[in-house]
Amino acid sequence: MPDREQHASWTTRAKSFSLTFVLMLVLWLIFSGKSEPLLLGFGVLASLIVSGFSHHLLFPDPHYGTYLKTVCRFSCYIPWLLLQIFAANIHLLRLVFHPHLREKIDPHLIDFSTSLKSSMSITTMSNSITLTPGTITVTADLHGNFRVHAIDRVSSQSLPGEMEKKLAWVFGERS
Repeated sequence: MPDREQHASWTTRAKSFSLTFVLMLVLWLIFSGKSEPLLLGFGVLASLIVSGFSHHLLFPDPHYGTYLKTVCRFSCYIPWLLLQIFAANIHLLRLVFHPHLREKIDPHLIDFSTSLKSSMSITTMSNSITLTPGTITVTADLHGNFRVHAIDRVSSQSLPGEMEKKLAWVFGERS
């Protein structure tokens, strides 16, 4: 029995390492834009080192189908997030140039809980909130409890709302 468990464990680690290595190498190629053999060798070496240290963090349980579905769903989430960021920028632009600025700004902290379960979905929501102008995630824990600072009431009124639903869909969680 231990041989089967050891083989499964080794297979899982090998898949995790392979996925991480391929991802790191592809990102290195995209961001560096270099194609000289020496530099490609450095890219491979760097990707091997990073994969060796972090494969268990990025892909702890590598099931290709699950990750592929999540990546496809996340690629649908990004345009929605960019639209929210754009709308928040327009709102802040109006707020900053409003003649009664001091009356409009109402900095405050809000606390809320989400039904998100995985650390990846909670972290993504935390980062999405911080990327949206006018809001900053102060704290987020593994139980889905958030504390967010908002510059005004309008900036915070939609939290957690639609973002939580979309991230639950992206990561395959029920909300």
